[in-house]
Amino acid sequence: MSDLIVSLQTLPVVPGLPADCTIETAKPWDRDVIIEWVRSTFEDGWASEVACGLGQHPARVLIARRGTELLGFACWDVTFPGFFGPTGVSEQARGMGLGKALLIEALWRLKGMGYVYGFIGDAGPVDFYRKVVGAEPVPAGLPGGYTAPLAVDL
Repeated sequence: MSDLIVSLQTLPVVPGLPADCTIETAKPWDRDVIIEWVRSTFEDGWASEVACGLGQHPARVLIARRGTELLGFACWDVTFPGFFGPTGVSEQARGMGLGKALLIEALWRLKGMGYVYGFIGDAGPVDFYRKVVGAEPVPAGLPGGYTAPLAVDL
């Protein structure tokens, strides 16, 4: 996977959501629930990045929810300055437009911080990012910021 770059000057508006869903900045009192949900639904590495985003004030983590049910999340400006991600939507909530809305809202937050360009780190669904926000691959040969995690020798 490679990093992508996106102009924040031409972002689309955040699309509407199903009537019973909302997107909001994560609240401190939901911290442990969000981290555990990300860990159990996706992976430990993402949970660590989410924990960093939740440690900012205000948090740099968006959540998609239906009542008290967590459906998805997105981080911005967490692992590296100007980067979007990680992000994820639960399997049962996919196809509702939540991933698209989380992406666009998070990129608007980056723009609000003064960034002209945003990066999508180690992007998985490249075609999705190209279609939704016009993201393009960072030129080949430029090193990314992601390195192998430390190993513990016990």
